[in-house]
Formats: sequence, structure tokens, C-alpha cells
Amino acid sequence: MDSGTSEVVHEFLPYFRAYKDGRVERNFGTDIVPPSINSQSGISTKDVEIVKETGLSARVYIPSTISPGQKLPILVYYHGGGFFMGSPFCPTYHNHVAALVAEANIVAISVDYRLAPEHPVPIGYEDSWIALQWVASHHNGQGPEAWLREHGDFQRFFLIGDSIGGNIVHNMAAQAGVEGLQGVKLLGACLVQPYVSKTESVHTGVEDKSWLFSCPTTSGFDDPRINPAEDSRLSRLGCSKVLIFIAEKDDMRERGLFYYEKLRKSGWKGEVKIVETEGEDHVFHLFNPNCEKAQALLKMLASFINQDKAS
Repeated sequence: MDSGTSEVVHEFLPYFRAYKDGRVERNFGTDIVPPSINSQSGISTKDVEIVKETGLSARVYIPSTISPGQKLPILVYYHGGGFFMGSPFCPTYHNHVAALVAEANIVAISVDYRLAPEHPVPIGYEDSWIALQWVASHHNGQGPEAWLREHGDFQRFFLIGDSIGGNIVHNMAAQAGVEGLQGVKLLGACLVQPYVSKTESVHTGVEDKSWLFSCPTTSGFDDPRINPAEDSRLSRLGCSKVLIFIAEKDDMRERGLFYYEKLRKSGWKGEVKIVETEGEDHVFHLFNPNCEKAQALLKMLASFINQDKAS
């Protein structure tokens, strides 16, 4: 093979490698858990097509014990993976969202936004916003998805995402604050160990290289989509509360703190809280979901959603 075409332009080992000739090797997020009705975990799932022309899709989850007409809080989930890997359908994310649905007793939609480099950023953000608008379009009993029409409580609406998905959550809440999200009361946004840029940081880590790879048109690390210090929308987040999780051994810990401080001082009128998990690394809860600290994080996510149930 020609050495030019076999040149590696980005890698995140052991999960991902991209070559100069356009070839991509993904070793994470490619296994698929099929949707099922009344699974052993007590969850029913289905896959839905949001935009036929682009292939934008999502997985919808409901508790199998749900009663006809019963309304539950709605969660829109955005997976991590640096914009270049991950999927709602892979075991890691399917199992995490299913566990959250079971714990919190909610309706969830996990978004399958398109991935770089085949679909470079901003496509991931654009798909994420289109999917959010699609979910919101069911608020008045319209829309194509019966589970959302029948069981979604659009006055109890939440966003959660991990890593770059946490960054997507910020951007969706910011866009909702600027443009609005008709028929929806966006109560909360949760950023789990989010990727953001910190202006004075040294940007040599794989997460920063991943951003430059996934978004070749970016201005760099002052890009307002990743740098809260540069985002004029920060004070206008379209939700009433934000929860941020950080992990003690995570390279992105300081950036999560940076986001918390910038939001707290931005003039935003909502409530922001930050929680640190001691002794753990980035997205530990996804790769060791049965450990005590992962279970504690899951329960905190469920509590974040359900503490407004009586309001």
C-alpha cells in the first residue's frame, strides 16, 4: 500500500484510527444491541428515523410497565466519543440509557448524530438540534412517534450527555435559550465529565486533537462551541438547572470546574451544581457500570430528573 494513503491522521487507541486516504477503523460503538419489547431489564426500545435523507435516527426507551396514557419525564441523551465514534445502539450506551430509564422511570431518546470525519462538525451539532426539535414536535399530540405522543411529559424535559455529549448538551441548552423550544419546559441539563476548552490550558491532549480532527473549520480552542469563556449564550441557557459531574483522575476535571465557574459567574439565573467522584477516571461509569460509584452516579442522575416531579 502507498505510504501516503496509509498515513494515520488521527487515532484514539485502541478505539479509533483514521487514515489520510479517508479510511476509518472504529473499534468502539459498532456492535449493535437490537431494540426489543419488554426486555429482561424491564425496558422496551424501538429505533426511529428522524430524517430519512441524512439517516439521522435515534433509539426510544420506555419502561415496560408503563400504563396507557401515563406521562413520564423526557430525557434526550447525547453520547460521547469525540464526535467520531460511539452510538446509541452499542452495548455501552444502550445499557447505560436503559439503566437510567429503569432507575428514573422516564421516557428517553438517545440520538444517533452523524460522525466525523465522514460528517465533520458542525454536522454533529446540527443533527443534535434537529433531533431535539423533532422530539419537541410531539408536545401537542402531533408527531410521528406514538410513545412520545402518549407517554412524554413535555413540561418535564431534560438533556444529559457525557464527554463530547456533555458539550453537545451545553450547546443544545444554549440554542434553546436563544431560539426557544416550542411546547417544552426544559428543566435541566446534565454534563457528565464534559469536554470543554479552557483558554489558558495547554492543548496537547488527545481530546483537543480530537476536536481539531472532528471540526476542521474551527477557529481553535477559543471556539465558543467548546470554550464557555467565549460563548455569549452562556448567560441565556434555556433551562432552569445544570448539574456537572467531574472525576478526580480525569484529565478533563479542571475543564469541568472551569465550565462551572464560568456559568456561575455569567449572570445566568438558574441553579448550577457540581459533583466530583473521587478516585475515578473519565467516563468510568460507562465502562464499569456495576461499581458502587457508578451506581451512585446513576442514582444522582435519576434524582436530578425526578426532584421536580411534584412541582
